[in-house]
Amino acid sequence: HKEILKLNEDPRVHGVCLHLPPASLTSRVLNTIKPEKDVDGISDLNMGRLVRGDMSKGFVPPTASAVMELLERHEPPLTGKTVLLVGGEGPLGVALQCLIERSGMVALKSHGSSEVLQRQVMQADAVVLLQTGHMNLPPTWIKPGAAVISFEPSLMTGMLNVVRSSSHWLHEQQYKAWRLRSLKLQPLTPVPSDIEISRAQTPKPVDQLAEEIGLLPEELEAYGRTKAKVRLSMLDRLHAQPDGKYVLVAGITPTPLGEGKSTVTIGLVQALSAHLKLNSFACLRQPSQGPTFGVKGGAAGGGYAQVIPMEEFNLHLTGDIHAITAANNLVAAAIDARMLHEATQSDKALYNRLVPSVNGVRRFSPIQIARLRRLGIDKTDPGSLMPEEVSAFVRLDLDPSKVTWQRVVDTNDRFLRKITVGQASTEKGQMRETGFDIAVASEIMAILALADSLSDMKNRLARMVVGTSRSGQPVTAEDLGVSGALAVLMKDAIKPTLMQTLEGTPVFVHAGPFANIAHGNSSVLADKLALKLVGRNGFVVTEAGFGADIGMEKFFNIKCRASGLRPNVVVLVATVRALKMHGGGPNVSAGAPLPREYIDENLDLVAGGCRSNLRKQIQIAHLFGVPVVVALNVFKTDTQAEIDLVCQIAKECGASDAVPCHHWAQGGRGSLELAQAVNEATSRPNNFQFLYNLEIPIVEKIRTIAQKVYGADDIELSPEAKAKIDYYNQQGFGTLPICMAKTHLSLSHMPEKKGAPTGFILPIRDVRASIGAGFIYPLVGTMSTMPGLPTRPCFYDIDLDPVTEEITGLF
Repeated sequence: HKEILKLNEDPRVHGVCLHLPPASLTSRVLNTIKPEKDVDGISDLNMGRLVRGDMSKGFVPPTASAVMELLERHEPPLTGKTVLLVGGEGPLGVALQCLIERSGMVALKSHGSSEVLQRQVMQADAVVLLQTGHMNLPPTWIKPGAAVISFEPSLMTGMLNVVRSSSHWLHEQQYKAWRLRSLKLQPLTPVPSDIEISRAQTPKPVDQLAEEIGLLPEELEAYGRTKAKVRLSMLDRLHAQPDGKYVLVAGITPTPLGEGKSTVTIGLVQALSAHLKLNSFACLRQPSQGPTFGVKGGAAGGGYAQVIPMEEFNLHLTGDIHAITAANNLVAAAIDARMLHEATQSDKALYNRLVPSVNGVRRFSPIQIARLRRLGIDKTDPGSLMPEEVSAFVRLDLDPSKVTWQRVVDTNDRFLRKITVGQASTEKGQMRETGFDIAVASEIMAILALADSLSDMKNRLARMVVGTSRSGQPVTAEDLGVSGALAVLMKDAIKPTLMQTLEGTPVFVHAGPFANIAHGNSSVLADKLALKLVGRNGFVVTEAGFGADIGMEKFFNIKCRASGLRPNVVVLVATVRALKMHGGGPNVSAGAPLPREYIDENLDLVAGGCRSNLRKQIQIAHLFGVPVVVALNVFKTDTQAEIDLVCQIAKECGASDAVPCHHWAQGGRGSLELAQAVNEATSRPNNFQFLYNLEIPIVEKIRTIAQKVYGADDIELSPEAKAKIDYYNQQGFGTLPICMAKTHLSLSHMPEKKGAPTGFILPIRDVRASIGAGFIYPLVGTMSTMPGLPTRPCFYDIDLDPVTEEITGLF
């Protein structure tokens, strides 16, 4: 039974033959086999299909097929004649009886004494012997001209079905046209809360959604009824399938409230799939618990453009961020433990503990052999190392003041920004200052988002630099011996999570780095999987965090370099609210009422914002040679004159098109104009190019971004930043792309400077490196990698009904 279960799940096995004694062929054993692998055709499901006459799926027992072929060749034809089945009380006899009767013959089964059997044989027009005990019937019993067919069990009898099974498997591996069933929306006025809208819709079971978009059952790992991980084997299966069209959603510089890029992304794919009947997929980041319980609230979209169920989307999902937190903090624990042990033990004691004798045998683990190779020691016998080789092997000699790795937690906890560890007496005075980042700022999150395979992720995890030795050499996770364990913790997190929108359009939710302190894009793997699934004429809509100056720039210069993918069009999201702010309107604060300027019509403020920030963001997209469609996310306080003015100026500023979007109130139907504009823009010329060449010096790459993207006159490097750049050049990291850590609230480093600031010098406070992720990240100004909670966080409104388990207050 256990062996059959293993064979069921082995994708290399296309058919299972059971060559067992009759006593072992119990119902439990027979029905354990997957019907599609039951080449004997004897499971209850296959037999049921046979009895019903539905043989489009499953298999007929091969012996029964062979017997029928012989009977149908008999001359004269046996139609209306009697066929006697001798023996065969199991599935084979049932199958034969069904097939004989369906062919117009009369099937009889032998029973009773020898005299009865003799009488039945003498009257039959054909005799089929299914048991070895009856193989030698006396010739005098056989009716003249009657056919006699005897059967000897053999493994070869199932070969035809094995071939059919393999052919069926090959057919299943091919790309399948979508059969997507859209979910109907009936928008209400006024628009209810997000959570009420989410609960009013019944999502499709995730296995049904997967089947509709051409995923195979073995490519799905369900997490409950409405979400599932998708295995990366799908990329191998569809490697020859042309990619669909690639759409990036970015935005203008937002207010602290956010301008609805996720909502636009979801509204666009709902319009494409449910209304234009074009295959489309949304690729979104997983929300961090920080904003969910802090300032922003849920991040599943909003109104009638949401991912559902929104509670599951916003809370834990499939545990990827928890896996990242566990992996990140395992590295942190390994660092401090290693420094403690090196500080308190001799070389010999360290060596004996790092390479212990187990049952009298002493050997290096593979990761230790890899470290020896990096040290230039070509030995595999632990007893053969010289004392100086032992010392080099056991001592990473990390400089406590140059450990760059921090712990993480997925909560906005400002008091963890700087901490002291090692204060207990058991740590023997090994105190040092360190701190916490928010989990989505972990380099492991960036690696998850940029890796293109499990192997690539494992290699990137091994390359992560966690600090510097006292001799000035980088120390990696592989040096610590922890990188294999990290891959184990991350093996499920690397698979994107499949969900759906309110209108039944598929969504991949994967990775979640912030764009102001990381590269701010969903994963390369989610995009690649989706591009294969939608087909040549389909659309994949992925989102970059914050404004085009941050998330979009990093998407092009970092993510596109890692993936090799090139977008067809940029959708630039704007709101009248944000444009008024950039046109000179008063400050907007989360939790505070909007000033009157944002509620009443004010065309001057709108025009000022369009001709400053919107114009600049369109120009940034054009630096990369990609067409731009401006999507104006319409709020109920926007007037028609304001909407028309934005669309007019956006086109004057170089946008291919500019359209108002009403998806929040109407769902996909409210984004039809945007979907048509995007579809048209993908056919325009696309002269994609990177902003800078990787070979130019680190300082010049930073300066290029500051001047061409942000509008700065120049950059100013702190002494610490200069020293770090010199060190990275010395270590051979100078050809990595740049990931700027900068405020998202302004094109400059000054959050209060709105519009399109000029005449400023961009201060580079520090420069750090994420070698595993594959980028250098300068810290601009006073950028923090751990947000804090506001005076009144969102968690004040979040609650649970203990009877119904319904969540309230998420949005």
